Amino acid sequence: MGSSRLRVFDPHLERKESAALSDRELPLPTFDVPYFKYIDEEDEDDEWSSRSQSSTEDDSVDSLLSDRYVVVSGTPEKILEHLLNDLHLEEVQDKETETLLDDFLLTYTVFMTTDDLCQALLRHYSAKKYQGKEENSDVPCRKRKVLHLVSQWIALYKDWLHEDEHSKMFLKTIYRNVLDDVYEYPILEKELKEFQKILGMHRRHTVDEYSPQRKNKALFHQFSLKENWLQHRGTVTETEEIFCHVYITEHSYVSVKAKVSSTAHEILKVVAEKIQHAEEDLALVAVAFSGEKHELQPNDLAISKSLEASGRIYVYRKDLADTLNPFAENEESQQRSMRILGMNTWDLALELMNFDWSLFNSIHEQELIYFTFSRQGSGEHTVNLSLLLQRCNEVQLWVATEILLCGQLGKRVQLVKKFIKIAAHCKAQRNLNSFFAIVMGLNTASVSRLSQTWEKIPGKFKKLFSELESLTDPSLNHKAYRDAFKKMKPPKIPFMPLLLKDVTFIHEGNKTFLDNLVNFEKLHMIADTVRTLRHCRTNQFGGDMSPKEHQELKSYVNHLYVIDSQQALFELSHRIEPRV
Repeated sequence: MGSSRLRVFDPHLERKESAALSDRELPLPTFDVPYFKYIDEEDEDDEWSSRSQSSTEDDSVDSLLSDRYVVVSGTPEKILEHLLNDLHLEEVQDKETETLLDDFLLTYTVFMTTDDLCQALLRHYSAKKYQGKEENSDVPCRKRKVLHLVSQWIALYKDWLHEDEHSKMFLKTIYRNVLDDVYEYPILEKELKEFQKILGMHRRHTVDEYSPQRKNKALFHQFSLKENWLQHRGTVTETEEIFCHVYITEHSYVSVKAKVSSTAHEILKVVAEKIQHAEEDLALVAVAFSGEKHELQPNDLAISKSLEASGRIYVYRKDLADTLNPFAENEESQQRSMRILGMNTWDLALELMNFDWSLFNSIHEQELIYFTFSRQGSGEHTVNLSLLLQRCNEVQLWVATEILLCGQLGKRVQLVKKFIKIAAHCKAQRNLNSFFAIVMGLNTASVSRLSQTWEKIPGKFKKLFSELESLTDPSLNHKAYRDAFKKMKPPKIPFMPLLLKDVTFIHEGNKTFLDNLVNFEKLHMIADTVRTLRHCRTNQFGGDMSPKEHQELKSYVNHLYVIDSQQALFELSHRIEPRV
């Protein structure tokens, strides 16, 4: 089935009536999604089952929907077996097979555990022959296919495998198996060297060194001493960056992106600069939901993953230790609005892009799978995705906060114009995540009701904003956005909530299993959507600006001040423009 795009996988194809298509709620088949032929009982064991529709056959939709065509599904073991049978070892891999391999590696956690995959790969590597088929009795070829799949798996998952004990043990075992086999099958030496490279083992060897008389002790010793690839993730908790919310009042906070190892002193320094207050007059206080307060000492670790579940971090004035810091909103807001009004809108959008790109570029494709299927422990596997979603929400709140804390009408009009320009620049820079967030912030009810402010917005800005709004129009399944985004060249950042919605729609509209067999067509559709991330990151983003401007803007963008209460935002809105 080298020429067919998907997908099959049980030795006995499931006969499905055309009604099965509607059961899965799939769209009508198009010609680039071939379905497999209906196979009679007596033909089932022929080479067969992998044949897709012939180009000489009737290509009409009616033909595709007739009972001669089936929806193919299979058991996890048969999916893997088919995949290995169909792999090519040439330098240029068959495109259809590569797509199938990628589909499998992206989605296998939906229907099997990593331990199951590892055990299945070991069985395939060690098996004498496949199903008694003569064409699959080429032992070294089969071993190389397994090793090729493992290499692709490692390349796709990278750091993630460091955190899984089954994966680490599997890699040790498969490496030792290759060591055992390379003297008998010298053709495996290329794969062995690839493994040594992946595992951080840089010493070169010749086939003679793997002879039974010379190999085991020295090489096993080397492997045990140089597990660089398996061990360097041990300090992940210290280097991992998360968002820390330091509350100024009950409903407002400074968002700080910082390492888990950051001290209270480092966090306080950032917050003091953001709220323009002397650091020596302030203290960080952890407040539990019970109301119990605990002042953090300068060298205390300020960030704890468990903190969000148990309470919040507040900044207090030291001379008012029992009271939340009542920073004067009017004086602060004037300084804040003057600060942003003095910033270059293109450079500010560029720094938003830098920040968002660092988050977006860290998202693993499989985070979307875990997020959608809500697998056990998925919180640990969706950290980067959650950060970008949180950032989108914070940018929306930031826009509303800046505008509603500005008491002067003239300055407020300038701010709205500023944000419209920033949104336009975000679109031009292909940062659709911040673009959507800013437009939604301007459309927040507490901002859109400011009739006095919007009346004074010049006509050309109103027209520009209307054009920007049209891209966020949800009608026809966000057609305007999808058409515009498709035309944009990478690098680009998609609007992540919509991408997640697409994956969720496919998941909820189609069954994962059909009669206890994996519905691989559904998983192909999900993998195809998830690959959007890969396309968006085809090229790397890099924006240039002077170091001084970069540092000032970076500090501003990295530590947004937001009010996260809609009620508080409405109160501010009615305070600056009372209802007539």
